[in-house]
Amino acid sequence: QRMSQRGELIFLGSGTSQGVPVIGCDCEVCMSKDVRDNRTRSSVHIQFAGLSLQIDTGPDFRTQMLREGLTHVDAVLFTHEHQDHVAGLDDVRPIIFRVRKEMALYGQQRVLDRIKKAFDYAFKAQPYPGAPSFTTTSIEAELVFTINGVEVLPLGINHGNLPILGYRIGDTAYLTDVNDIPDEAMEQLSGLNYLILDALHRKEHYSHFNLTQAIEWATKIGARHTYFIHMSHYMGKHEDVEKELPEGMQLSFDGLRIPVTI
Repeated sequence: QRMSQRGELIFLGSGTSQGVPVIGCDCEVCMSKDVRDNRTRSSVHIQFAGLSLQIDTGPDFRTQMLREGLTHVDAVLFTHEHQDHVAGLDDVRPIIFRVRKEMALYGQQRVLDRIKKAFDYAFKAQPYPGAPSFTTTSIEAELVFTINGVEVLPLGINHGNLPILGYRIGDTAYLTDVNDIPDEAMEQLSGLNYLILDALHRKEHYSHFNLTQAIEWATKIGARHTYFIHMSHYMGKHEDVEKELPEGMQLSFDGLRIPVTI
């Protein structure tokens, strides 16, 4: 039997597509002096001994890596192809140049096709010097794959009409940009220590859980600890919202670190 291994998940960003503060907005959240209300675009970084995984590379990826003192990524796992989840991919270049190895990208084929279009210069037969180099692996919901001995389970969830992926790694699951969790995915979410779940804001939305829905689904899933992510400025101030949440549920914030066990 394999020994369990302890790692760490770092919230690089906890905000929605525009980030918080929003350019030109003077609401109390955007004006807040609480650093937890400064929400860059959502993504997480998971580190184990000998493995660094990045889930999504949003437009703030470079700044986030520098802020957290992170220097390495072995593979990028994509949840879906929206710009706030892929736009920062070019910023893995210094890592590629330093380790002299192509960056491994994992995602649904549709997502990889979108990346090949958006970053076409990296996939040309003769790319210009200085372009990033990638290897791509198509993955599907419910089919476990392994990176450096670490098992990753992609979960099929829905972002409005778009079928996207969440991920379960050991005792932790990451479900962003979701407004419906099918039964197949729900079955894979039992026994979680940590659940990271989309909660956009208070109003209803066509492709994200609002706070009420997120609390309902988190209760159904029953993880020991739930952290909400991908929050807009309409959510309210971190300090205020935290007071309303049920026991075991919290808002995530940029720079938060939690243990992950596999």
